[in-house]
Amino acid sequence: MDIAHNPIAPEDAPATPAEPPVILRADYKPFPWLLPETKLVFNLGLEKTRVLASFKVERNPAAEASNELRLNGDSLTPARVTVDDVTVEDYVMDGPDLILTVPGDSHTIMIETEIDPSANTTLMGLYASNGMLCTQCEAEGFRRITFFPDRPDVLSTYWVHMSGPKELFPVLLCNGNKVAEGESENGQHFAEWHDPWPKPSYLFALVAGDLVANSAPFTTMSGREVECNIWVRAEDLSRTDHALASLHHSMKWDEETFGREYDLDLYNIVAVSDFNMGAMENKGLNVFNTKYVLADPDTATDADYDGVEGVIAHEYFHNWSGNRITCRDWFQLSLKEGFTVLRDQLFSQDMRGEAVKRIEDVRILRAAQFPEDAGPLAHPIRPDSYREISNFYTATVYNKGAEVIRMMRSMAGLERFRAGTDLYFNRHDGEAATCEDFIKSIEDGAGLDLEQFRLWYRQAGTPRVKVRQETARDGLTLTLSQTVPPTPGQPDKQAMPIPLRVAVHSRATGQIGEEQLIVLTESEQSFTLPMAGPDPVVSINRGYTAPVVIEHDVPLEDLGFLAAHDDDPFARYEAMQQLSVGHLVAAASGELDETQRAAGKTAIGDALAAILTDEALDDNMRGELMLLPSETYLFEQMASGARLADPGAIHAEREALKTALGTMLKRELEGLYARTASVGFDDPTGRGARKVKTQVLALLAASDPEQAAGMAAQQFDAADNMTDRQGALMVLCGIESPQRADALKAFFDRYTGNDLVIDKWFTLQALAPHADVIDHVKALAEHDDFTIKNPNRVRSLYMAFADNPAGFHDPSGDGYRLIADLILALDPINPQTAARFVSPLGKWRRIEPKRAAMMKAELERIAAASGLSRDTSEQVTRSLEG
Repeated sequence: MDIAHNPIAPEDAPATPAEPPVILRADYKPFPWLLPETKLVFNLGLEKTRVLASFKVERNPAAEASNELRLNGDSLTPARVTVDDVTVEDYVMDGPDLILTVPGDSHTIMIETEIDPSANTTLMGLYASNGMLCTQCEAEGFRRITFFPDRPDVLSTYWVHMSGPKELFPVLLCNGNKVAEGESENGQHFAEWHDPWPKPSYLFALVAGDLVANSAPFTTMSGREVECNIWVRAEDLSRTDHALASLHHSMKWDEETFGREYDLDLYNIVAVSDFNMGAMENKGLNVFNTKYVLADPDTATDADYDGVEGVIAHEYFHNWSGNRITCRDWFQLSLKEGFTVLRDQLFSQDMRGEAVKRIEDVRILRAAQFPEDAGPLAHPIRPDSYREISNFYTATVYNKGAEVIRMMRSMAGLERFRAGTDLYFNRHDGEAATCEDFIKSIEDGAGLDLEQFRLWYRQAGTPRVKVRQETARDGLTLTLSQTVPPTPGQPDKQAMPIPLRVAVHSRATGQIGEEQLIVLTESEQSFTLPMAGPDPVVSINRGYTAPVVIEHDVPLEDLGFLAAHDDDPFARYEAMQQLSVGHLVAAASGELDETQRAAGKTAIGDALAAILTDEALDDNMRGELMLLPSETYLFEQMASGARLADPGAIHAEREALKTALGTMLKRELEGLYARTASVGFDDPTGRGARKVKTQVLALLAASDPEQAAGMAAQQFDAADNMTDRQGALMVLCGIESPQRADALKAFFDRYTGNDLVIDKWFTLQALAPHADVIDHVKALAEHDDFTIKNPNRVRSLYMAFADNPAGFHDPSGDGYRLIADLILALDPINPQTAARFVSPLGKWRRIEPKRAAMMKAELERIAAASGLSRDTSEQVTRSLEG
């Protein structure tokens, strides 16, 4: 489908919804009623499912008394409503919500609804996916199943009876433990489930379909045996061993590291091909995007394996940090997500190595969260208001939230931080808690004063720390000053505690200084540090202790020393990045003459040469150090302060640097490639070797495309794993050569029918730094294998294109128009996914004037469309007003 030529006809557009109200955190009030138990009966069908919900309500002594019982609904019509077994017909519909008047202290409510899962393209609530039925209820999807107080602070235990045709749905799954199953008449069968742990409705899950399981038990630290199942379609079973092993590793790690034991007899994971997110932590029944379950060497890269392991762990860890303790309201989302992201990061560090994992996490933070902090959608990790909660599942809540808790861990130390988390789990088990509850537990358990630290939860924006240094006899004095830039609604900021690991090395002697932790708490503050010898070189924010931007005017020779010799892996990586960032931003801004430009390239080349030839370096780390800063990150650096970013200049200068490095280091690169190419797939060093090979090809492709095309084609043909095959194809996609078309065809023919791998085929072409990439994306949108209804496929093509600076920022504005057309076409089908494409256009204020005008015009065109969802409308409005 060519989206640009298929606008929504006005008569087909849904009616414009009423402007959703602004929800304020300050307005929170407990729900007037408690729901100790909920019973759900499902008669399942792809096109018609009947739901009978019954629950007892009791007055909440902690809430203001009210005779009104508001039950949230979305696209529902009640078929029958009873109160205490008496049919009620005088209920009130307030928009989508059903309101009952119940004057007594305790009542039993029953509501019957009928829904059509096959028509639910939003993929929220109960929906059909390739013949299966499944649910997604976070944040407000349960109200699409039945009328209910759909808010996270209403906790209930659930009894569920599911029935349906056994031929269509031979497997019936729900939360908790299965307590009964059997056959019934007319080819029907049933299953009954009980979840003994009180939970909010957003954690409810149901799956019915033709599935098979990869199963193996896990024995907990107290000796209980837990049945663990990875449920998939039969043809995918062979690709689930890594997911099952990752689950077992996660369960064991959480016992050993946080003292948390699993609390049910059963743990089910189901892989679904139509899913808006990565996965969902529903109690005992995790529903996963297939992307984060299926993996084998032929179809999944090393990064895919890491993704499966990390997301399996993340959702499992939610069992305590999210399920046993949930959120009081959605403003507290980072309470569960930030903490759980930190837990999955620490787990992955222990599984794969701390140094490279830390670099990967920081790279994601800078690519996704820093732009959020610098743009119109900036918000604190605990927001004060929202219109549509699905718009706040952001990198700020997740990734910055994790960094904020990591800072607490750094200041407390590992033992005291563990004491704080133990106190949190024990103090709030079974509750709907707040971010403040978590901070207070760490404060009490670790013995910290976190009063000022709470500003990290209240203030948006990425702090910038300016560094000045002076050398004296008694040591080196660092004077640090901090500022937090203005963000929408927060023009003025207070100084926040910023913990920084620091060491002072000696360039003259090569001596490495001793590391110290300093905490900047004021707007400006000085620290005196011991020196390791003459010619001091400061290594600051080692391990990336704080999510800040360091502004430090470091001479090229000092950066070169740090890149070659620093004992902290992140500091070494950071020095290499600073060498490249400083040069590229200055060059793209027109601040360098030809002599300075040449000197900068030489300095970067010298540092990279040391990395390529350092025999003590692990190839996995070497591959990280070879990576140039992304164009997205360079955009953010260039757009800081009073400057406006020029994507065209950034792209040109980055390509010029790649060409220079490929030319300068041709012999070293060829030697490195020859060594790593001989490493077998099963070799313990194979992962690093595969990473290095791809980076070598990328540099050679810039300096000698014909040579690189030949090497990449040979690697593609000989590859016995997806990492090598995809790396080679990625390089070929950016080169105009006969091998490009041949490899793309061979890749597609080999993997036809494998949706996840065909997603890669779309993505590699959309990301290609190719002059005709816009035309290629338009053609791919017409491909028989493209569908706008599957979020993975849409993201594989269009989100990849939006991440391709050369195509998205094309001077014609066609890239902006392409994304705007997609948003308008996708919004009536899947508003949640459509809204996520607004952010790239929202950077218009920080870009050079010509492109800015075109980006703004596309946002205004979207805003003027009739029937826009509240998801997309809020994002567009904030992007224009921010």
